[in-house]
Amino acid sequence: MENIQDIINIGKTLYNKDLTIGTSGNISVKTRDGILITASGTSLGNLKEDDIVLIDFDGNELENKKASSEKMLHVEIYKQRNEVKAIIHTHPQYLTTFACCHKTLDEPIMSENILYFEDIPLAPYAMPSSNQLVENTVKYLQNRDVVLMANHGAIAVAESLKQAYLKMETAEYYAKVTLNTKILGGAKYLSQNDIHELIKLKKSKL
Repeated sequence: MENIQDIINIGKTLYNKDLTIGTSGNISVKTRDGILITASGTSLGNLKEDDIVLIDFDGNELENKKASSEKMLHVEIYKQRNEVKAIIHTHPQYLTTFACCHKTLDEPIMSENILYFEDIPLAPYAMPSSNQLVENTVKYLQNRDVVLMANHGAIAVAESLKQAYLKMETAEYYAKVTLNTKILGGAKYLSQNDIHELIKLKKSKL
């Protein structure tokens, strides 16, 4: 089972890969005892053991530390997606650019983006840390593992921290390539038959 050190390591990787800046973003993992989540105001690239807070499955702090202000987003995702064991929310440059332009990532330009995501939807804007943010975001995570958050950032969920990280990294690459295709006049899309075959392949490996 993943622990505090795993969160610290992933935080450093996110920072080193330019997937987080400053004190933005939060990470959590679901354990038998509750949810381990980064504390409010911490830098994901420079986490210490004391920067990780244990909360219960209703969002109550179980120790004398203040959890991330977006803890209820994590709590609700774990409630609705029992298979999810790790969540990463951060503000990568390219994903956040699309989120700020209110543009979904749904262009079939690479086989990888079909296999990993099919598409990356956009959750409507809501105030950070608000109940509306939770409601808006969780709705789009019912059948997707990466979602853009309008004028905010992105969130990735998975069965492990490593998988959540890889989804965020791959989504950021997809956003970057999509933007670059615009500079060159637009990508040539995969055909509907290509997409159909890729989705069949994806389902055969589930």
